[in-house]
Amino acid sequence: MIGEIIAIGDELTSGRIANTTSGYAARHLFAAGHEIYAMQTIGDAPELIGEALKRAIRRVEFVVVTGGLGSTSDDMTNQAVAEALKRPTILYPDILERIRRHLGDEGTGGLEKMAWLPEGAEVLNPRERMAGYMLIHDGVPIFFLPGVPAQMRRLLVEEVLPRLASWKGGLVRSVRQRVYRTFGLPEIEINSLLQGMEGTDQVRIGYYPVECEVHVSLTVTGDNGRDEDPDHLFGRCDQRIRELLGEHLYGLDRQTLAGRVGELLGQRKCILAVAESCTGGMLGERITSVAGSSEWFAGGVVAYSNRLKEILLGIEPDLLRHYGAVSEQAARAMAARLAQRTGADTVLSVTGIAGPGGGSTEKPVGTVYIGLYHQGRVAARLHHFDGDRARIREWSVCTALDTVRRALLGSGA
Repeated sequence: MIGEIIAIGDELTSGRIANTTSGYAARHLFAAGHEIYAMQTIGDAPELIGEALKRAIRRVEFVVVTGGLGSTSDDMTNQAVAEALKRPTILYPDILERIRRHLGDEGTGGLEKMAWLPEGAEVLNPRERMAGYMLIHDGVPIFFLPGVPAQMRRLLVEEVLPRLASWKGGLVRSVRQRVYRTFGLPEIEINSLLQGMEGTDQVRIGYYPVECEVHVSLTVTGDNGRDEDPDHLFGRCDQRIRELLGEHLYGLDRQTLAGRVGELLGQRKCILAVAESCTGGMLGERITSVAGSSEWFAGGVVAYSNRLKEILLGIEPDLLRHYGAVSEQAARAMAARLAQRTGADTVLSVTGIAGPGGGSTEKPVGTVYIGLYHQGRVAARLHHFDGDRARIREWSVCTALDTVRRALLGSGA
């Protein structure tokens, strides 16, 4: 089905709070086989809410609205719905009783506002404190969800997605989808590789830069048996995309680069350790965000100063004085010395200049060396990353993870 997402709140349009709910809804609706026609963010103005809602009803098959369901004076979604759709608000005693049980009669106060819903509203989950509701208007289901992310996510997954899956008003079709996660190949080059697969109604390919990576989505649909079998077509497209992306493809769907590295380390029964300087612990944090990483990750050392590089890693002071902390020699030594001290058979090291200061003509900001000790051999490679401090550090982490991934796959360090 084709839908639209409307996020409501002055806190969103002012930038005080990031709109995370729309992105979450779009990802999960897409994964469930739905398409999003448009996403809007509007303030707490009844006339704007009403206009957006009426426009959406005319052009899509379902609508998801988030925010504006609370008890304060700026929560105006229900008022806007009542005015725009000519559905006066009525008191829902069950909701009012639940509020009273939770707060007591004396504490209800203005919260009674949340029990007045537009006529025809169906409460999504009466057990929830912020239940949300559904309206069917002109044959279009409209889901109203709270703006609080945790509450919205739970209702979307547990109530909205199942109701859409069983909805009979939309076109019956089969949808197959997959996301391909890549690193090391620019979006424009990926587009050049895959554009020959585009151009049919059944096959859609999307390109999404996500920080250091590029994600590619494949969507294959088939309507009412009139088209080529979507499973067969999906299989052919999937195989071709894998072939074209080659070694730049590291994972599928929700797999992360760190997760893929952990998977490879586990398969090869290798233990990883890291020695970090300019990334300041980011590499270790990224690795330990993977559940079960204790089985293949020994730990890491953040040796930011030369003194700690000498004390914790055992790097010779003469090496640092002669070549500098940001050098191939230092990166190699950081990886090799940590391997000696921990017994880890795979060690990554990162040392560089993240800026904004500290650069020179010889070693400008963005100069980063990544070292790797693996299978008894040590190597280091120079990289030049552009951008601000945060971007340079992020690229350093991703490139280090990709370095060990390729080594574990046997495609070099």
